[in-house]
Amino acid sequence: MKRLWTPAWIARHVAMVVLVTTFLGLGWWQVSRAAAGNAISWGYAVEWPIFAGFVVFVWWREVRHALRGVPPPDEDVAASASASSPAMSTAPDAADDARTEQSRPAIRRPVRIARVPAGPGADDADLAAYNRYLSWLNANPGAKPGDYPG
Repeated sequence: MKRLWTPAWIARHVAMVVLVTTFLGLGWWQVSRAAAGNAISWGYAVEWPIFAGFVVFVWWREVRHALRGVPPPDEDVAASASASSPAMSTAPDAADDARTEQSRPAIRRPVRIARVPAGPGADDADLAAYNRYLSWLNANPGAKPGDYPG
């Protein structure tokens, strides 16, 4: 229960109370407008309490997760990485490497094109130029198509 009174959770509690109060107040305002003859306000009068209910639902779900000890999604990845490798607990360098590998962007690997034996259309100039272009792209994986010299 103590973990629900951290500064972050106090901010969440305050935000929930402010949002629910505001949404219910806006719903009541729309009811008064609808009673005064504005027909479209009936739809808004129904929507605002639904928004307030959604805020309460999300807040309640987050409270239950916090009380059960379920880590937030960003901590879940780090916890599963440390639990999956027993070597990480004995070697601090391995843990640093694992965190670095997770945060490093993926490297695009070149696609290997299968060589097809020459057939009846092998002397087509457009096809040969396109094949040279593909070979150049394969040899220069980081290059942009506009960098092609030919």
